[in-house]
Amino acid sequence: MLISATGLSKVYDNEGVKTVALEGASFVIERGEFVSIMGPSGSGKSTLMQVLGLLDRPTGGTYLLEGTDVTTLSDDALAELRNKKIGFVFQAFNLLPKTSVFENVELPLLYDTAVMEDNDNKVRAALEAVGMSHRTNYLSNQLSGGEKQRVAIARALVNDPEIIFADEPTGNLDSKSGLQVMRILQDLNDAGRTIIVVTHESQTAEHAMRILRMHDGHIVGDDPVRSRRNARAEGELLK
Repeated sequence: MLISATGLSKVYDNEGVKTVALEGASFVIERGEFVSIMGPSGSGKSTLMQVLGLLDRPTGGTYLLEGTDVTTLSDDALAELRNKKIGFVFQAFNLLPKTSVFENVELPLLYDTAVMEDNDNKVRAALEAVGMSHRTNYLSNQLSGGEKQRVAIARALVNDPEIIFADEPTGNLDSKSGLQVMRILQDLNDAGRTIIVVTHESQTAEHAMRILRMHDGHIVGDDPVRSRRNARAEGELLK
């Protein structure tokens, strides 16, 4: 068992006005699963991702990551665990502008100065995994949207994380580029990586093995994908 959530909740308090963003979320995610968290805007899916990705703390409930109750850890311990165990891919790419592809991918490694001598090999391996080796020396603002997202995936991969969270990874992409991104995520999952995608699009969600459906801060469905989409096959049809 990789992730175990029991009764997770998140309440935001803004000058006495309380907003419940997440309430009573309970589920388990096994190592090597590909799970989509799906729901409309405001359903709580991004809040859930932030809690699971150790970017935010829950207000209540228990969250075990590899058997460790992470709600008891200090901020420094959470940051260290996040950097070693988790990679993030965001809709807006979040690449540094006018900075090389290599430097963007290397960024997570700079937090661990003990192993900097191996950075070059790690960056090049991550770029090769997403088919971007030929763009190593390009600046990020010289890339297409699809290429930027592939670089963002390489950056998420470079620390060899246990889990990759992808928040609306195809939201800013055309159909062909979106399928390329989902193919990479499916390939990484086939290689044993745990993938968790947050999306409001059913077509994107159906590339996963399982969908957690959210509405008004609650998980209202947890079902296997019976007709899973194959991004590689779909991409071939677009050629």
